[in-house]
Amino acid sequence: MNEEEFSVDEKNRVEKSTLYLVATPIGNLSDISYRAVKVLSEVDFIAAEDTRNTPKLLSKYGIKKPLVSYFEHNKREKGDYIVSRIEAGESCALVTDAGTPAISDPGEDLVVLCREHKIKVVSIPGACAAITALTLSGLPTRRFCFEGFLPNTKSERKQRLKELSSEKRTLVIYEAPHHLISTLNDIYEAFGDRKIALCRELTKINEETDFTTLSAAIASYKEKQPRGEYVLVIDGAAEDKEKEFDMTVREHVDMYISRGMSKMDAIKAAARDRGVPKSEVYAEINK
Repeated sequence: MNEEEFSVDEKNRVEKSTLYLVATPIGNLSDISYRAVKVLSEVDFIAAEDTRNTPKLLSKYGIKKPLVSYFEHNKREKGDYIVSRIEAGESCALVTDAGTPAISDPGEDLVVLCREHKIKVVSIPGACAAITALTLSGLPTRRFCFEGFLPNTKSERKQRLKELSSEKRTLVIYEAPHHLISTLNDIYEAFGDRKIALCRELTKINEETDFTTLSAAIASYKEKQPRGEYVLVIDGAAEDKEKEFDMTVREHVDMYISRGMSKMDAIKAAARDRGVPKSEVYAEINK
């Protein structure tokens, strides 16, 4: 064995008293690395978001390990339990139902807890729905902003979208099918019409990516039912946004109408840009 081979073997060796963040497939079970399989096979136990789902993956690769449930609603209690076992000398692999632990996931809290207890944390890279969708989108990838799931409450969601409306980087948002239509409407109201890629069921049999605009997507889902988990990749705000305020209010509204918006949507968009009530813009253009 040469020096390079030895160093690789040493790096891949599973160590005691360590938390491993193991990325798992987001759909296609073949999308897992040799290193991930090795770690899952050699750790003392596995902390899983769903102890009914993870065994399907483990069974495919002939892995039998004790499972501990760790998810959003038990993370405080189980986090302390997992840390106590690691401190006692065991090694643990943390997995989610799909993708990379700690990304829009309670694994973030477990990493913080381990850092507080001076426990070593190692990340085993792999599948991530956000990056997969971004690469498919055809939108700028050099600079992007990952938002995960938007807030559940209407007021918090609207406030978050208002903050994001001037973000020039490409935006990546997760959404469940039963919330998709309302989310698209909220985004359209906050951003106006923009390019969007709707990526659903990534790496699965029914994988589909729709390259369209927000207004066209909203119209499309009036005719069909959303199915599967979605990643929304949305074009950032226009770079020339700063110049728009050199326009009159009427010119500002006309600019949005020329981009395909209805008059009322254009009024809302101009009002949002200027930080004034839409009634003020409406009154100005109807003098």
